Amino acid sequence: MNPRVRRGVALAFLVFLLVQLGSLALVPTFFERGYQTVENPGDPSNSLLYVGAVLVATALMLAAFKFDLDWVVRAVIVLTSGLLAWYVVAAVVPPVYVAGIDVLSVGLAALVPLGLAVYPEWYVIDAAGVLMGAGAAGLFGISFGLLPAILLLSVLAVYDAISVYGTRHMLDLAEGVMDLRIPVVLVIPLEWSYSLLEDDFSGANEVHDDAEADAAAEGTSAEIEGERSEDDGEAASERDAFFIGLGDAVIPTVMIASAAFFSTAPSLGIPGLPAVNLPALLSMGGTLCGLGVLMWMVTKGRAHAGLPLLNGGAIGGYLLGAALAGIPLIDAVGLATYL
Repeated sequence: MNPRVRRGVALAFLVFLLVQLGSLALVPTFFERGYQTVENPGDPSNSLLYVGAVLVATALMLAAFKFDLDWVVRAVIVLTSGLLAWYVVAAVVPPVYVAGIDVLSVGLAALVPLGLAVYPEWYVIDAAGVLMGAGAAGLFGISFGLLPAILLLSVLAVYDAISVYGTRHMLDLAEGVMDLRIPVVLVIPLEWSYSLLEDDFSGANEVHDDAEADAAAEGTSAEIEGERSEDDGEAASERDAFFIGLGDAVIPTVMIASAAFFSTAPSLGIPGLPAVNLPALLSMGGTLCGLGVLMWMVTKGRAHAGLPLLNGGAIGGYLLGAALAGIPLIDAVGLATYL
């Protein structure tokens, strides 16, 4: 593997690891602050509601791009980044109240949307993405029990494969999302001198009629930007950056956070990460193994659906960890209460 590509792959692993560790660190605090979003985290219908929300959001974004309302999508994502940043900052920073408002948390959280609005360079987007990803995964992790989490990851993995390899409607999303420079994609440069602000994405979103079409799928696929080469190794080395959907980092991390919060396995006593147990740890390992396979496939010069590999690794790692912790399979998958 070309040294530039190795650096990019290493940075991708680092970003994923930061999202995972961040969510695990936030899980206990989020629960203590009452951030759990549902009354019954073990209800499998929670997963169906979330999948429905994903489909609706996808349809709305496609409609916005069709009617030249890109600015609406960008505004919504930027404002959402501020909200998620506030959830995270308020959970970890001591409050400073002025007139009943925690001005310190609000001020620090406001830096995220401000940075995205004023200077959306790749490192600003990645920093916002890590913060948003850790916060979102932590919130969903304490709100989706083990069975709902497994169902969520399984359904979204299938949907991802269909949308990338079947209908390929993610191509339409890609054409709009890439130019918006918002943290729905993580930008992994292959050179530190790379500038997202100067990149015109020429060739990155070109739609072909054959199966070799380039794709950059918002939230659920990974790609390498640049011109295609007949030699796959040369193709990878000529790219300027990897683009990986933020959802590729968030969705499998929901399983990790859920395992840490809901599994009956004992804590491993890791300093700063009291929620981490063996199922959560091996779920992290499974996700990173899936990422390794995904990055190897992507370096061959075309886009691939990320969630089948990533979610499969997260679920498989979790089940292995539960088995090693002595948890019966029926308990591990959250079916014990239904039998």
